[in-house]
Amino acid sequence: MRLDRFVCKSTELTKAEAIERIHLGQISVNGAVVTNEATQVHEKNKVILAGATLTARGFRYILMHKAAGTICSNKDEVYPSLFNQITIDRVSELHIAGRLDADTTGLVLITDDGRWSFNITTPSKKCKKVYRVGLTRPIADDAAAKFSNGLSLQGEDKLTLPAVLEVLSPKEVLLTITEGKFHQVKRMFSAIGNRVVSLHREKIGAVSLDVEVGQWRYLTPDEVESFLRK
Repeated sequence: MRLDRFVCKSTELTKAEAIERIHLGQISVNGAVVTNEATQVHEKNKVILAGATLTARGFRYILMHKAAGTICSNKDEVYPSLFNQITIDRVSELHIAGRLDADTTGLVLITDDGRWSFNITTPSKKCKKVYRVGLTRPIADDAAAKFSNGLSLQGEDKLTLPAVLEVLSPKEVLLTITEGKFHQVKRMFSAIGNRVVSLHREKIGAVSLDVEVGQWRYLTPDEVESFLRK
């Protein structure tokens, strides 16, 4: 992670305070003074501030059931931030591994571990996300084949990656995708002449949503590990 973030995660300093200490030459990495806050460090580096070796606090991994009308942002905007419902220290250090739109509900994974969230959000890792989708029109008979072959979305040069469509009823389906383009699910159904009226994420990888709306819990060690094996 960046040096300024490592310092914040190892002390009670704010980001601005950490950057100031770095610029003043008060921090060394493996015996050499470093004055660039963007310098990358990891757990095996020896980082020293004021004669003390810094050790980063452990990472946190959280599952949450996002409510409609909340946003996946660290600050309130038109809608309130879902982070308002997470009552732990240093919430500002957390980020969401795969955001949802304000009107979309369901499973979000939250962490302060950037390498871990990379395995969830990067298409090459092929992490599956399962959505329950409500539609305005009955799903077409050939929709599953089109989703499997990839769809051309407006403004995109490449087809979407193969997706799995399971029909639950004429106007309700389960969709499994491994990427997360802007408004992707809504745009995929628009591409076949349909429109999404409800969207709910049920599962990411091996982790399924199992808490009530607005509630959250820490992931188990096995759940955390399941994304590190990718």
